[in-house]
Amino acid sequence: MAGSSIRMTSIDNMVENIRYKAQIIARTNKLDSGIMAAGIPGFVAGLLLALIFVMVPILVLG
Repeated sequence: MAGSSIRMTSIDNMVENIRYKAQIIARTNKLDSGIMAAGIPGFVAGLLLALIFVMVPILVLG
């Protein structure tokens, strides 16, 4: 019976390790999804600001 207990402890440890890694992967995927969702609007806003900062002085100083 002692051998069975050791095997169950080992299996429980492996299951806990897999569960922990799955949680990390899920959190990483959520973070990546959030960044990608905000990426396009952020890029467009940055592009517009860059164009404004470049074009306004050119048009003013002419």
